[in-house]
Amino acid sequence: MKRVTRQEMKELDRQAIEEFGIPAIVLMENAGRVVAEEVLKLLDLSNPGQVVVLCGRGNNGGDGFVVARHLFNRNVPVSVVYFGLIAEALDRPAPGAAQVNLKIIKQMGVPIEESKDINVSAISNKIKVSKVIVDAIFGIGLERPVAGALKELIEQINILKIPIVAVDVPSGLDADQGIPLGAAIRAARTVTFGAAKIGFFQPAAQPYLGKYQVADISIPRTLL
Repeated sequence: MKRVTRQEMKELDRQAIEEFGIPAIVLMENAGRVVAEEVLKLLDLSNPGQVVVLCGRGNNGGDGFVVARHLFNRNVPVSVVYFGLIAEALDRPAPGAAQVNLKIIKQMGVPIEESKDINVSAISNKIKVSKVIVDAIFGIGLERPVAGALKELIEQINILKIPIVAVDVPSGLDADQGIPLGAAIRAARTVTFGAAKIGFFQPAAQPYLGKYQVADISIPRTLL
């Protein structure tokens, strides 16, 4: 299995976008779609129950917006908790792929709750009745310890024992070292993109990854 560092994965993304001309939004669409398919496997589609997608302000959150859109289109009751301000994100002069996908789900009527100042109790109450949680808070770029309210929220989420599907990397897990940075999501399943991250092969990472798979999101095979 191919293994990459954080920096190598960033370089693969850069080359796919800048040298091969694959739009970032295409990579994001492919990433979100394959995660949505994994979530659907955990649900009884005759009575799916609620899915909550937790989205950060970066591209990992953008993947989460795509997940929410695909679930919404499959008639799954889905809602998004966005750790930022919607208006602030959409008012950027040069919106990226994440902002485009945020605008799309907003226009579609997917329920979105913005939460820049994290209310741990309110968010915990919201997600504790869900059937599946999608973790799209942090991606491979996280290098500093998770702290404060977000650390507390991650610890509360883990206590709930609800199946969590992590987008690319469980939030808080160091992609290179395979150790939690302050706190990390304990996923039931992790869908990582392009190639496995080297930290995944460390024994300390196993309780956080759950069952993981490497998904093809159209990064050219010649790069890999």
